[in-house]
Amino acid sequence: MALPRTKILDRYIVGKFLGTFIFTILIAVVIVVIFDLSQKIDKFVEKDVPLNEIVFDYYFGFIPWIVNSFSPLFVFISAIFFTSKLAQNSEIIAMLAGGVSFRRLMAPYMFSAGVICALSLVLGLYIIPPANQKRLDFENKYIKTQMIAADNMRDIHYQLSPGEFVYVEQFSRWANTAYRFTLERFEDKKLVSKLSAESAAWDTTFLGWRLKNYFIRDFYGESEMVRTGKQLDTVISLTIEDFYRRKNTPEYLSEKDLNELIAVQDMRGDAQIKVSQIEKHNRIAMPFSAFVLTVIAVSLSSRKKRGGLGLNIGIGLALSFSYILFMRFSQMFVLKDIVSSPALAMWIPNIVFALIAAVLYHIAPK
Repeated sequence: MALPRTKILDRYIVGKFLGTFIFTILIAVVIVVIFDLSQKIDKFVEKDVPLNEIVFDYYFGFIPWIVNSFSPLFVFISAIFFTSKLAQNSEIIAMLAGGVSFRRLMAPYMFSAGVICALSLVLGLYIIPPANQKRLDFENKYIKTQMIAADNMRDIHYQLSPGEFVYVEQFSRWANTAYRFTLERFEDKKLVSKLSAESAAWDTTFLGWRLKNYFIRDFYGESEMVRTGKQLDTVISLTIEDFYRRKNTPEYLSEKDLNELIAVQDMRGDAQIKVSQIEKHNRIAMPFSAFVLTVIAVSLSSRKKRGGLGLNIGIGLALSFSYILFMRFSQMFVLKDIVSSPALAMWIPNIVFALIAAVLYHIAPK
């Protein structure tokens, strides 16, 4: 008879946990959307933004992004709230007295955390990137006034391919023109060709660069050949999109496109590769926090405390916000070169909180 009761217990905990999680998300989404709309409604009215664009292009991308970004908070609060109610009603004591071990009690919680983790992975890998593209395009069109170009538009260095390097002193987005343009080619670490131009303007007719007042030096051992001219059209593996790539571009790329972008940025020595790597590893690391935070939440709230439900929720809020803050600091560690591995940096919060969870889990049954 123990097996049927156990199955009923599992369904009860899973249903309550996931139900509380969904309810928490709905409440939070309503509050966030109301605040966001109150801040932006003047701009929507001023620019006469169509209602269907506000709903389908902006908020259909904004809501999944908010849900996934703060999923650790929602998981922790849901687990703390539901488990505290069980403890206050002495239901956990009854379960343990009925022969259910604390370890067995964790099973339906871990199953629920697995469902939330899978949902977060699906959102982060497949749903949010295309939704983010519509949201960010909407923001650039109606909320922000300009796109962010790469590297602050000055002193831009790119490696186009092995041994091929481009340097631009300044790029004007208004004229789509690179000034003080230099293209260098190396073979066996020796400079074999150097092309310099006063300017390089992007030409949409042949999708290439039109160089003005160019100067080419080709090196042949001890000798060199010099060529000059007023105008030269050239096509290289550098396009106008490279200069207009936004810092938040990785947010709307699919996993495949994001990996391709990282490969190109790595080859070119692009400083923005750190942002792309952070986005890639964060999509995986954050969903798995559901397991760690669930263990901490259940371990903390499984006992009846004198402070009651309010104390447990307060502890839950403090720990969940500290996790999110820790995740943001980990990103800063990568951007400031304090941690060299973006993968390690994104998993550090999970590792640290997993150690906390192990200690609390060991103490909880006692």
